[in-house]
Amino acid sequence: MRVIARARNAYTDKFAVPRQPGLVPEVLTGIEFEPEYRNPDALRGIAGFSHLWLIWVFDRAMREDWSSTVRPPRLGGNQRMGVFATRSPFRPNPIGLSCVRLETVEDGALLVAGADLADGTPILDIKPYLPYSDSKPEAQTGYVSNLPEKRLSVNCEEELLKELPSEHRNGLLSVLSRDPRPAYQNDPGRVYGFLFAGCNVRFTVSGDELTVVSIEKEGKA
Repeated sequence: MRVIARARNAYTDKFAVPRQPGLVPEVLTGIEFEPEYRNPDALRGIAGFSHLWLIWVFDRAMREDWSSTVRPPRLGGNQRMGVFATRSPFRPNPIGLSCVRLETVEDGALLVAGADLADGTPILDIKPYLPYSDSKPEAQTGYVSNLPEKRLSVNCEEELLKELPSEHRNGLLSVLSRDPRPAYQNDPGRVYGFLFAGCNVRFTVSGDELTVVSIEKEGKA
């Protein structure tokens, strides 16, 4: 397989990447094509589609071996399910599939919203999303059917947010509200941290409330 492009966005740390596509549409991702595939003709007609499929590689979760069962985050990390009944990155072939919204096509590059890829993620292919064939309203969702999406109340002082470029502030707040912690961790005294848009973000969680402790530019003493 050949890498045709790479994702470029604010998710410099895989800790903060949404677990599914579409959860954080506020964060935009550029699709930067490799020189060999940087041909505007290859994108002819793509602007007419509102959504795209991205086929990509879990390059930050590659392993030599694999397990037949995994612990899905949606189940709190406490129950095991068959790997092929989950979207876990730890698979025999570490391939991801994401449906994203196409924002713009410009100078042979794409800008999409709602991607669940870290910055630099290798992309293997791009295909148009077709509602009449790809959307299945009657589809059943197995063990995740009755699991509510968890949202946290985020407390963040305005002064802290000013450390981030303005175009990334709403995206960070949305990422935090989705609770980026591993599902099995629930220690109100623990300070968690990750990199986002070139800044170290540190926070605590108590109950359904998340409090941002600090936001500092990476490398700042």
